[in-house]
Amino acid sequence: MNLMVFGAPGAGKGTQAKFLIEKYDIPQISTGDILRAAIADKTDMGMEAKNFMDAGKLVPDSTIIGIIKDRLAQDDCKKGFILDGFPRTLGQAEALSELMSNMNISLDKVISLNVPDELIVGRITGRRVCSSCGASFHVDFNPSKKEDICDYCESELIIRKDDNAETVKSRLGAYHDQTAPLIDFYTKMGVMVELDGTKDVSEVTADMFTALSK
Repeated sequence: MNLMVFGAPGAGKGTQAKFLIEKYDIPQISTGDILRAAIADKTDMGMEAKNFMDAGKLVPDSTIIGIIKDRLAQDDCKKGFILDGFPRTLGQAEALSELMSNMNISLDKVISLNVPDELIVGRITGRRVCSSCGASFHVDFNPSKKEDICDYCESELIIRKDDNAETVKSRLGAYHDQTAPLIDFYTKMGVMVELDGTKDVSEVTADMFTALSK
């Protein structure tokens, strides 16, 4: 299964990706993670990316595509993979499609989790993260037993600086501007699966596996 998980920040991509990893035993490929790994391993593409980052510049698409190419060529991707966080623009989607074609890899499904903006704002602004172990809670959906105290290590729970309403709305605006064309792109490819991400997590998971079994 070669999959892509698609959706706005806070739509539940990370949660559903975990269930896909467990079921299909395939790796999740997050561009942030593989970028950091490529820099740590001092690969050619990793060093190229580091040069841009050290200069305070965005890493260009061509470099990101090069890093993804290296990652897809690794042995653990032979059974499949889950792309998360890439592509974000139509240009990236077209470059990724060309790369996969050159590598004789086909994309089986793009799973889009659809959640209204107002619900996402509530989900993200209610998030609390442990300052020590990184465990995640939510004031409404997954509260800690003691207010503002982690259930696991009893450290303080904090609000991440990006988890405020103004920042979330800005990120959602960018998401809609950049990624709206991708829905049409993957729909025309015949691989788009749109799911109602407002349902309970277990229901979304069930809908996802039903769609993938077809």
